Amino acid sequence: MLAFTNSTEKQSPTVIGAGCKLTGDIKTDHTVQIHGEVVGNIIAEVVVIGRGGVVIGDVSAPALFLHGTLDGSATVNTANIFNAAKMTGTLSYNTLNITGNTGLECKLTKRKDKGK
Repeated sequence: MLAFTNSTEKQSPTVIGAGCKLTGDIKTDHTVQIHGEVVGNIIAEVVVIGRGGVVIGDVSAPALFLHGTLDGSATVNTANIFNAAKMTGTLSYNTLNITGNTGLECKLTKRKDKGK
């Protein structure tokens, strides 16, 4: 049996693998990695939407790493948007890092508060 944790590490990432579709919300204190599809809202410490990953819903997290597609709004402290990323909705952020020519078709809103 494979495990992501050991005796000193008490947390493991939530991973939605390629080819997997989850309908429902995800709420965790840890990292969520999406390589498949999630239809629902995500609240997590770190959200990674991988290339080929799709989220249809809202994201709330201190850190977002967007390589795939987000069809919804995101409220984050730091948004890291990569080359193949696509997003619609509203991206509310404190810090925005964009790498390459992305497919952002969203409203960008700089947050006035210091974040979550």
